Amino acid sequence: MSRRLMLFPTAVRRDPTIDLWMKNHPGPLGAIAQRWFDVMRGCGPDVTELLHDGHPTACIGEAAFAYVNAFTHHVDVGFFLGAELADPKDLLEGSGKFMRHVKFRPGLEPDATAVNALVAEAYADMQRYLASTR
Repeated sequence: MSRRLMLFPTAVRRDPTIDLWMKNHPGPLGAIAQRWFDVMRGCGPDVTELLHDGHPTACIGEAAFAYVNAFTHHVDVGFFLGAELADPKDLLEGSGKFMRHVKFRPGLEPDATAVNALVAEAYADMQRYLASTR
């Protein structure tokens, strides 16, 4: 599959608009979004971020690898190249050519270990790809 990277040259190490977004999403859904965006932020020192299409997006440099978004009744933890990720627990949803997401609902959250593995894989995969293009 040919990769279609989402590139965001305005991504920065720590974007204050994301902290404001989190404050504007209180309660259980906001807590879920914060938890998983913190996991993305913690992937490595090369993680940058920005608010893209109204939701927190994690990048390596300018190349997006994951995002969170809160809706009325659920939170998506999404992956820009999710169709390429190994998903042994069958958590990823979506039918697009590239993107996939895991849906979280308060009290019905998927296996955290498996989601952590997806975030780590998305990060590592993007790192490898970017290194191969240098």
